[in-house]
Amino acid sequence: MTAPTLNGTRYPQPVDALMPAARKLTTELGSLPSRNRLMREFHIGAPKADDLRTRLTAEHEKQTRTEQIRTAMILRGALLPLDNALTEMTEPAAVPLDYAEPIGPNPAPAPVAPEHTPPADPTPATPPQITPAEQVEQVTAVGHPDTPTPPAPVRPAVVWPVVLLALPAFVAIWSGWVGLGGLTGFGVVHPLPGIWDSFSINSAITLPIGVETYGAYALYVWLSGRVPAPARRFAKWSALGSLAVGALGQIAYHLLEAAGVTSAPWWITTAVACLPVAVLGMGAALAHLVRTHD
Repeated sequence: MTAPTLNGTRYPQPVDALMPAARKLTTELGSLPSRNRLMREFHIGAPKADDLRTRLTAEHEKQTRTEQIRTAMILRGALLPLDNALTEMTEPAAVPLDYAEPIGPNPAPAPVAPEHTPPADPTPATPPQITPAEQVEQVTAVGHPDTPTPPAPVRPAVVWPVVLLALPAFVAIWSGWVGLGGLTGFGVVHPLPGIWDSFSINSAITLPIGVETYGAYALYVWLSGRVPAPARRFAKWSALGSLAVGALGQIAYHLLEAAGVTSAPWWITTAVACLPVAVLGMGAALAHLVRTHD
C-alpha cells in the first residue's frame, strides 16, 4: 500500500506543490533540511528531493541577500544626518552682503544632529594564530628589497676518483725513478754507521719522493690563490719545471732500460745527482715566499 502524501492523495505531487510544506519544515528546523529528511518527510524519491532542496537553497540565499541590503540601507540612513552635519561644518563662511540686512529677531539655532557612535562589538577581535611553520615562511619570504638573495650552496666535487687514477701513475713513476737511481749510482746505504749498523736504506727512493712531492705541492700552492703574488709565481714555474724534469727522468730510464744499458752516461748521472739539492733549495725558497706578506 502506498503511503499518503500531504493532501491525502496517493499520487506523487510536483515540487511546486511541496514547496509550502518544505518552507514550513525549514522554519521549524532553523536550517535547510537534508535530502534524506525531505525524502522521509514527504515520501518522495532522491531526484525530487534534490530539486526541492535546490529551490529551498536558492530562496534562502535570496532572502539572505535581501536582508543584507536592507541592513545596509538602514545603516546608511542612520549615518546620513552625521554626514550632513560634517558637510555643514566644512562649508565656507557666508560672504558679507553689500546692502543692509533687515533687522529682526535672531533665527532659532539649527538643531545639531547627535553624534553617531557605532555599537561596540561585544566580542573582542581575536588576533589570528600563526603557526611556527607559517611564521618561518613569512620571515623567509619577506625581506629588504635591496638585500641580494644568497646563492645556493654549491656541493664540492669529489676527490676519490682522482686518487684512484693517480695510483697507477704513482707505481710507474716510483719504479722509474728507483730504476734510474740504480743506473746512476744510487743504492743501499747505511746512514747511521757506528750508531745503528744494521739500519740501511735505498737512496734511490729519494728521487721520486723529492721531485714528485715537490711538484705536487708547488702545483697546489700555485692554484690555491691564497698566497702572495711572488709565491704564486715561483710555485707556478717551479711546479712546471718539476713536472718537466720528472717526465725527462722517466724518458731517460726507459730509453736506457730498452737499450740494455747497465750504467747511465756521465751527463745523466750528473743531472740526477743534482736533483736532491735542487729540490731542497726550491722547497726552502717556496716556504719562505709563502710565509712572507711583504
